[in-house]
Amino acid sequence: MKLEVIILAAGQGTRMRSDLPKVLHPLANRPLLAHVLDSARKLLPVRIHVVVGHGSERVRDALDAKDLVWVMQEEQLGTGHAVLQAMPGVDADSTVLVLYGDVPLLRATTLQDLTDNAPALLTADLDDPDGYGRVLRDSGDQLLGVVEHKDASEEQRAVTEINTGVLAYPAALLNEYLPRVGNANAQGEYYLPDILSMAVSEGHCVAALRANDANEVMGINDRVQLAEAEAVYRHRAAIDLMIAGVSLVDPTRIDVRGSLECGRDVFIDVNCVFEGEVTLGAGVRIGPNCVLSNCAIGAGSEIHAMSHIDESEVAAECSVGPYARLRPGTVLAKGARIGNFVETKKSKIGEGSKVNHLSYVGDAELGAGVNIGAGTITCNYDGVNKYKTALGDGVFIGSNSTLVAPLDVGDGGFVAAGSTVTRDVPQSALGVSRAKQRNIDGWLTPKQRAEEAENEGRGD
Repeated sequence: MKLEVIILAAGQGTRMRSDLPKVLHPLANRPLLAHVLDSARKLLPVRIHVVVGHGSERVRDALDAKDLVWVMQEEQLGTGHAVLQAMPGVDADSTVLVLYGDVPLLRATTLQDLTDNAPALLTADLDDPDGYGRVLRDSGDQLLGVVEHKDASEEQRAVTEINTGVLAYPAALLNEYLPRVGNANAQGEYYLPDILSMAVSEGHCVAALRANDANEVMGINDRVQLAEAEAVYRHRAAIDLMIAGVSLVDPTRIDVRGSLECGRDVFIDVNCVFEGEVTLGAGVRIGPNCVLSNCAIGAGSEIHAMSHIDESEVAAECSVGPYARLRPGTVLAKGARIGNFVETKKSKIGEGSKVNHLSYVGDAELGAGVNIGAGTITCNYDGVNKYKTALGDGVFIGSNSTLVAPLDVGDGGFVAAGSTVTRDVPQSALGVSRAKQRNIDGWLTPKQRAEEAENEGRGD
């Protein structure tokens, strides 16, 4: 039977105390709802219906995609009412999986198990079930229904198995039962779980499957819970990496905000952040306190402490940092070295080339075996346009040089230290641009001159 997914994402999230719709608050640098969509898409549904209300335009603008059907819930009258809004667009012959935009940690494997056993409800055992609806079972452990906390008796509140709200149900049964759900309860809302007791009373067997990990069903209602979910997400990522063979100095101090793919024998030190899509080749070593965003690091390369790499490519056997910044568009060829306090942007650094310290290289292309001395900068911007600097193979740039683009230095060219170079340097030539040095004998510092004047005034 084909699968359709309904995600309830209409809540305002008043406890977040924010102008941002709750489902757009970030978990691992992505909206809560994006994580739910990721899990849903892994099941290959024919359609995903997203029920929105508060801030619907912002939610849609942030996450719109071809496989999404947006459904407006004008009034938030409960979960049963929300699902009912989406049902006109659901094929009557499908199975419907109901998810929540603020429950971002559910694994696709858990959801697949649920849909395979439809009609089925996902439950969880909690040490503190206060506030949750309780799952009621008969003496044979079969599901009888769900009672909301505010409507539950003291005996029912003692039950620790809670209703997560996540369920898989044949669309035909939803169409039959949802219009019959009433709101005669403490909240005055139309509860989706009411369909369970209806189905059971009419002879349908509804499975109640316990989640293996209660963290999966964690809902986000305030910033405390958001931080708790972030910790769970980080822990999961660390466990997955270590199982895959990655060495983490401290699994509690790594932050993966996207996807991180690693080869064999990768080493990651403490307090590193990985954003977007990051790939680390075999034997890569990442020093402490590094931030890597949307980049690829080749096998055997080392990223030293405090370095930032953003939308860049680092080939094999390179060295970066410490305290280096590779900005978008940087490409390092095999064996290139970027040292401490070096910034690069939209530049290609050739094989074996070195920019070892205290330099800025932007809009540049370096050949193989280039050496750039400390304090060198490429002047690539005139306030309106950007210009390119091209350095051929084997070029040597002396320390504290200023390369004013557009500029070409031919293969084997040299630039003397302290030069401001505004014209091309031919192959194997030496470019020198300095003021002529003068030595002034008997030079007095300002302090010495002041003391001398004071002495003269006293007649000494």
